Amino acid sequence: MLCLDSAAKHHGWKLKHQPNEPAVAVPRNRNVTAAQRQGVRVLYLDLPAHERQLTATSPIRTVLDCAARLPFDKALTIADSAVRAGDVTRAELVEAAAEAPARYRARCLGVARAADGRADNPFESVVRAIALDIPGLDLRPQQWIGERRADLVDARLRLVVEAESFEFHGKRKALKRDCERYNEFALGGWVVVRFAWEHVMFEPDYVARVLSQLGDTLSGRAA
Repeated sequence: MLCLDSAAKHHGWKLKHQPNEPAVAVPRNRNVTAAQRQGVRVLYLDLPAHERQLTATSPIRTVLDCAARLPFDKALTIADSAVRAGDVTRAELVEAAAEAPARYRARCLGVARAADGRADNPFESVVRAIALDIPGLDLRPQQWIGERRADLVDARLRLVVEAESFEFHGKRKALKRDCERYNEFALGGWVVVRFAWEHVMFEPDYVARVLSQLGDTLSGRAA
């Protein structure tokens, strides 16, 4: 059966990156030959008999397997999408993560507790994953400021973080609307920082550096 990000894709969830090859779960006592491993990622799992006939691991198991074995940003993207789709709840994930094997429990709990279905897309999920490592920064997804909605907001620091995708911002009408939105935020005393898709997905150190410096500067103002 499909597992990890392949199972997440099967469930219709959004991913940071599409898997290069399918991930397949097999029982721990199953012998998999070298030829059978070609072109697939094999994950040995203790699978109950009733699950072995499924096409993919269950939603909760999929999220927790990803939390245990994938990088945090990829796992959080999947967890956010699963919650956003209504296939699991954050409470269900936290409860299941608390019962995870000891060697994976901290990773599972970290993803489960951070999961937030308000995140609109993988772009926002990966920004949050980066921001969670920055002390004093608390970015919440899809927050309203007056009559305008911002991608990510730290209300204490009065910081707005916008995830700029050319797909949604590449037309003149969208550009005009965004300029007006950013101007309203600025007039209201908010600091607005913008990241492109390439920054977030391929240059996380740059994103972390900018957010860390902003956090230090704005914390001094908020104190």
